[in-house]
Amino acid sequence: MGKDYYALLGVGKGATEDELKKAYRKMALKWHPDKHKGDKNKDVAEKNFKEVSEAYEVLSDPNKREIYDRYGEEGLKTGMGGGGGPDAGFGGAGFPPGGTTFTFTSNGMGGGGGGGGFGGFGGFKPSNPEDIFAQLFSNFGGADMEGIHFGGRHGAGGRGHGHGHRQAQAQAQGHGFGPRPHRTQPKEVSQQLPCTLEELYNGTTKKLKVKRRVRDAMGGISTSEKILQITVKPGWKAGTKIRFAGEGDDLGGDGAQDIVFVIEEKPHSSMKRVGDDLSVSMELSLVEALTGFKRTITTLDGRSLNIENRSTVVNPGQQNRVIGEGMPISKQPGKKGDLLVTYSVKFPYSLSAEQKEQIKNILENK
Repeated sequence: MGKDYYALLGVGKGATEDELKKAYRKMALKWHPDKHKGDKNKDVAEKNFKEVSEAYEVLSDPNKREIYDRYGEEGLKTGMGGGGGPDAGFGGAGFPPGGTTFTFTSNGMGGGGGGGGFGGFGGFKPSNPEDIFAQLFSNFGGADMEGIHFGGRHGAGGRGHGHGHRQAQAQAQGHGFGPRPHRTQPKEVSQQLPCTLEELYNGTTKKLKVKRRVRDAMGGISTSEKILQITVKPGWKAGTKIRFAGEGDDLGGDGAQDIVFVIEEKPHSSMKRVGDDLSVSMELSLVEALTGFKRTITTLDGRSLNIENRSTVVNPGQQNRVIGEGMPISKQPGKKGDLLVTYSVKFPYSLSAEQKEQIKNILENK
């Protein structure tokens, strides 16, 4: 069972934004680690503080909340419904929670199926709970800090008595328990782009819907959506980067972020990529290993490739190389690596006395 974010905050599934903020305020002040330094509940407090921060981050974001409601914590964190980049939560001053999000919309021609709606990109990774507290606490307008002791960066500690937004914020900053100095968002946001081995062999086109935050001339923030099309070329490897300049969140005076997609190779059921080569295992019976065999392999572009040996005995672990049947080499159009076939031999579980004698006679008289 995954975490119940609603229970962690003590709210119902229909909780409004204001109700979420009030619930988070109450629980975060209760469990903040600074309040439990040196006591026996320190570890529990740290755990609870992280969990209520994570719960608020998810439920306060409509996209994450929708995914969580449909798929639960596991679906959210494994990327069943899209997700943000590394700093997609509380990344920059003045931005609401959310960040640039990506939704897989369709798959073009060239290798592998497609899908609509939720596409399995970028599993949710919780933000730093202190960053969430810093941003949210300063906006509560007079949080009750009574009874909380601080051991901040500017002294041995003290007692906060928030009576208004400016005073609460000043106290929090003065004791290392509130907004940190202004932090700009990174110049780029990175997103994994999972591809099957077939897609990397044949090439494909992927389309993703990007939702980003933009500023207007007056400094107001809104969201916009755009479809980005990525043409994956045959032979691309895991780690290949595709950059879309200025298509991420608008950072105001610093300009909009770049979006960088990073190719991620999905595991294949029978083949493995080794550089520009492909590797496949083939199990032979003892009879096949001794007397010869003919097998068929289905290639990544759907062809039937015959693998045959009638002339030699095959030893366990032996490897054969089929020239030119590996991965396309993206920087050398028309060229491919090789296919490496590694054999294993399945021996019989038992032999009768008569069979053993026959085999002995055959091998000894050879």
